[in-house]
Amino acid sequence: MSLLDPSRAQRYMEIALEEAAEAALRGEVPVGAIVVDGASGEILAADGNRTEELRDATAHAEMLVLREAAKIHGGGRLLGCDLYVTLEPCAMCAAAISFARIRRLYFGAIDAKGGAVESGPRFFDQPTCHHRPETYGGIDEIRASTMLREFFQVRR
Repeated sequence: MSLLDPSRAQRYMEIALEEAAEAALRGEVPVGAIVVDGASGEILAADGNRTEELRDATAHAEMLVLREAAKIHGGGRLLGCDLYVTLEPCAMCAAAISFARIRRLYFGAIDAKGGAVESGPRFFDQPTCHHRPETYGGIDEIRASTMLREFFQVRR
């Protein structure tokens, strides 16, 4: 799909990248995400990975912002909301995105090993998927990929 509003997507991805950078400073894999109310443009939630800090394998950036946005939005179905994340979501996060009824998913870097949107199981293409968001990949992909590559180079 072609991007609806590239400048808006870029602005929101910049915020997600800032969250990813903060995650890296905490020693987390640098992935950041935000949930935006599609009608008002209000950012409902922003966070980065916290799996190490919380000792919780489900504390991916996407899961954290979906939970927080649900509290603010008044329920688990985030109808009309968009998710921006710096890395292609994994299967767990893709399922949560589907169940939350996210309107549009924007992501940065492809995750050839763990991704489940354009890579791997392609969760939204499965016949058992209840809701398929509009999906736009490659938003600021080079910056997101570089941040991840540099993070892992330091640790190897």
